[in-house]
Amino acid sequence: MTTHQAVITWERGQQSFVDNHYSRAHRWQFDGGIEVPASSSPHVVPLPFSNENAVDPEEAFVASISSCHMLWFLSIAAKNKYCVDRYLDHAVGAMAKNSDGELYISEVTLKPVIQFSGAEVHADDIAAMHAEAHRKCFIANSVKTRITIAV
Repeated sequence: MTTHQAVITWERGQQSFVDNHYSRAHRWQFDGGIEVPASSSPHVVPLPFSNENAVDPEEAFVASISSCHMLWFLSIAAKNKYCVDRYLDHAVGAMAKNSDGELYISEVTLKPVIQFSGAEVHADDIAAMHAEAHRKCFIANSVKTRITIAV
């Protein structure tokens, strides 16, 4: 088994904190050395306490599902000798309340547009590759969120 790590850092600085008026901006650091500015979503915590230019956890969740699906799709396409030139996904996550009244990302819709070169790839083959990619995606297998692939 493998492990995956991230370092999440937030610092209070001169903010009072206990009045709930503090910045939610923080940093994500990954093992490859990249550092990503992160924050709560301005849809959840209003400005100026969120940083609208940073990645929020909800966006990262949607991106991780889309990325995982794409990586599996590319692998499966290559295995089947289909040449993918471009994969573009405008993935969307929707929030709803669960049975306890708590918000969660209830659905993620992937909207991949894929460009192939070489032999024509039939819609049935594309659908089959998406189905296999969804079954194999580690992230999809880890969450209760409904994931739809709209092709």
